[in-house]
Amino acid sequence: MSRPAKQPSVQPRGLPSRRQILDFIAQSVEPAGKREIARAFGLKGQEKIQLKALLRDMAEEGLIDGKRTAFHRMGGLPRVTVLRVIDIEDGEAIAVPDTWQPDDATPPPRLRLVEKGPSTRSGVSALRKGDRVLARTEEAGAGWRAYPMKKLPAMADQMLGVVEIDGAGKGWLAPVDKRVRNSVQIADLGGAEAGNLVLAEPAGRSPRSGVKVTEVLGDPLAPRAFSLIAIHKHGIPHVFAGEVLAEADLAAKLPLNQRSGKFGREDLRHLPIVAIDPSDARDHDDAIWAEPDGQGGFRAVVAIADVSFFVRPGGVLDREARKRGNSVYFPDRVVPMLPEVLSAGACSLRAGADRAAMACHLGIDAAGRVTDWRFTRAIVRIAEVIAYEDAQARIDSGEAAENLRNLWAAWRALEKARQNRDPLELDLPERRVMLDDKGRVTGIRLRERLDAHRVVEDFMIAANVAAARALESKVAPVVYRLHEPPGREKLVALKDYLATFDRKLALGQVITPGLFNRLIKDIADEAEKALVMEAVLRSQTQAYYGPRNVGHFGLALGSYAHFTSPIRRYADLLVHRALVDAFGLEQPEPASDRLPAGSGLADRDRADLVRVSEAISGAERRAMEAERETIDRYVAAWLSAHVGEVFDTRVTGVQKFGLFATILGLGGDGLVPVSTLGAERFHYDEKAQVLEGEQSGTRHAIGDRLRLKLAEANPLTGALKFEPEEGAGAPIEPRGKPAPLKRRGGHLVGRRSRPANIRHQGRRK
Repeated sequence: MSRPAKQPSVQPRGLPSRRQILDFIAQSVEPAGKREIARAFGLKGQEKIQLKALLRDMAEEGLIDGKRTAFHRMGGLPRVTVLRVIDIEDGEAIAVPDTWQPDDATPPPRLRLVEKGPSTRSGVSALRKGDRVLARTEEAGAGWRAYPMKKLPAMADQMLGVVEIDGAGKGWLAPVDKRVRNSVQIADLGGAEAGNLVLAEPAGRSPRSGVKVTEVLGDPLAPRAFSLIAIHKHGIPHVFAGEVLAEADLAAKLPLNQRSGKFGREDLRHLPIVAIDPSDARDHDDAIWAEPDGQGGFRAVVAIADVSFFVRPGGVLDREARKRGNSVYFPDRVVPMLPEVLSAGACSLRAGADRAAMACHLGIDAAGRVTDWRFTRAIVRIAEVIAYEDAQARIDSGEAAENLRNLWAAWRALEKARQNRDPLELDLPERRVMLDDKGRVTGIRLRERLDAHRVVEDFMIAANVAAARALESKVAPVVYRLHEPPGREKLVALKDYLATFDRKLALGQVITPGLFNRLIKDIADEAEKALVMEAVLRSQTQAYYGPRNVGHFGLALGSYAHFTSPIRRYADLLVHRALVDAFGLEQPEPASDRLPAGSGLADRDRADLVRVSEAISGAERRAMEAERETIDRYVAAWLSAHVGEVFDTRVTGVQKFGLFATILGLGGDGLVPVSTLGAERFHYDEKAQVLEGEQSGTRHAIGDRLRLKLAEANPLTGALKFEPEEGAGAPIEPRGKPAPLKRRGGHLVGRRSRPANIRHQGRRK
C-alpha cells in the first residue's frame, strides 16, 4: 500500500470526474487504491460508495486495470475493454476503443470483432455501426481482434436535429425523431444558425454538458432533405470512396467474351427479350422472354444482369456492396448498392446494347408448373424497356407485339400454378410520393397494381425457385429467402382481434396462407376487409436471409432464394456466385490484373454464410425503416398545407392519453389527444383497448371511422395531430370491442410496421 506522503496533493472537490481520477493515478509514484483516491479528494460517507461504483465502471471501460487494492492507469489496449463499432467490413464488425487516451498521440487500434469464439458469450446479437460492446481483446499477428462479451446501452454519439434559438440567445437542438420529445441545449453552435439541420454529439460525459454541433447539413425543409435526415439517422453509407469508384470504373470497362460454346457465353441476342420496369427506373436488372413450346406449354428465359462478372469477391467494390447490403429507394433519390457506372451503366440491361447476363431457362407446362431449368452465362440485347403502364395499355388495347402476348400467355399458365399453391394474398395499397422537377411534393397517390406487375412478379418467383432448387441439386450453399409461419402469440392476438368482428380463427388447425386468404375472401365490407388484411399482416413474421432452409410461408414455397436483383441486393449476388461454382460457369473472359480474379463464392463466405446473411438482413431492415420514415415526412409535408381541413380517418390504436388514427386512402398516422375528445372524463379500459366517456358513454375503439380535423403536421418528424371535427365526437362506424395492439418496449403503439416481403415484391425501384 502506498504511503500518503507519496500521493499528489488534491483539493477536496466532491466526487471526482474520470479525467481527474486518471490524472491523479498518472501522477502517483506508486499504485493508488480506493482509499488513497478517497483521501486525496476528501470523500466521505456516501461519496466513498459512489467512488467505488465509479471505479468499477472505469475498470469495465478499460480506463484502469480493475485491481481491488490499487489501480494503475492503463497503457495500450486493456485485455477487457469497451469497444465502439465504427464499420462493417466483409460482414464483420470493426471497432475501436470507446475511450482512447494513451500517453502518446498514436491513433486508436482497429479491432476485428469475432462474434463466435472461445470468449464470446451467447446472447450477443448481430452488431451494427455505432454499437458499444464489452469485449475481450487479443493481439493477432500484426493486428488485434476482440470477442464480444455483452452489448452495452447505446450512447447518443451523434444526434440529428434542427437548431432553435430562444429569447435569451441560447441554442437548442430540436430532434427530428418523433419518438424524442425534448430538445437539448447546444453548448457549441459550431457556426450553425437558427433553422439549420445539423449533426451534433455530446459536449461532455454529463447530459448537463449539452451538445456541440459537428456538421451543418443545411435547410431541413429543402428538397431532398427528408431522405438526407433518414440517411444520417440510420447511418446508411451514401458516399463511395475514391478507391471504390476507381475499381468500379475498371470493372465497367471489362470486355465480354463473345465466343460461343463450352468456354464462351451463350448468345441470346436474337431473342426479343424485354425489360418491364417502373417508368422512372434507372437500373434494369431483369428481362423476360417466352414462347409456346408446341405442346401446350412454354419455353421462357429470365435474363438477369451478370453482376458477379463485374463485382469480384474480395475487392474494395465487393466490400462496399456487402456493407450497404442493398440499394435504398427514397422518393427523391436512390442510394445505390453499386456505383452508378455499374448500377445504371455496365450492369444495367439497357435496350439495344450488348449486356452480360445470367440466363435462367425455364420449361413451363400447361398447368404452369416449372418442369425443368438450366442456368447459363449469356450475352443479351434487350429489345425494349417498357414501363408497366405502357405494357398493360398495349395488352388491353390488343396492339401488343407477339413477344408481349407470349409473355401474358405464359403468365396465365404460371398464375394457375400460383392459385393451386395458394400463397398469402394481401392487397394492401402502397403510397407513392409525387415530386416536381425541384423536388417539391405535388401529391400523394396510391400505386395502382396492374397485371403487368403480376406478370413480372410471377416470372421472378419462378426463377428464384429454380435457383434455389438448382443449388440444392448440387448440394451447394444457398442463401435462402426465409419466411417462417406466424408464432402462437401473434395468432392469439389475431384471434382476439377477429372476435371483435364476430369472426373466428381456430388455432387447433394447420395454419396455412390459404386459411388467411379464405378468411379475407369471406368479408364483403371493403372497410372491414382492409382492417382484417392489416391485422393478418401484423401477425406475420419478418422475412430474412439465411443458409438453413425453413421455407417461405407467405409464398407457400419449400425452397426460395433471391436471384433476380443483383444490382440492388447483395443476397442475389451471393446466389449468382454459388451458381457459378456449382455449374462451372466461370468464363475465361479477359480480366484486369488490377481486379480480383474469379466470380464464384469466396472461401470466407462459403465458410460462414450465417454471419453474412445476418448482416444483409440487418441492412434490409435498416433500409425499410429509413424508406418508411421518409415517406411519413413527405406525407406530413404535403399535409402541412392542409392543416384545418377535415379527413376521413380510421382509428389504429387507443391509449389513455388519446387515439392514433390514419387518413383513409392516404396513410399518415397521427395522435388525437384525449383532451380534444370532449369536456367529459374518458375512462381507459386497457384490456379492451377502449376510451369511453363517463357521461355520454361514447366509445372509441380500434377500427372506428372518425371525421377528424388536421391540427398539426410536422414535416421534420413526420408527426401529425388531429382533433375531432366541430360538433363531432362519436365514431362514424363503431366497430365494437377491439383487440389489444402489439406491445413494444412496454408501450402500446398504434403505428403499423409491415414485415418485409411477405408477398414477393418483384419490383422495389
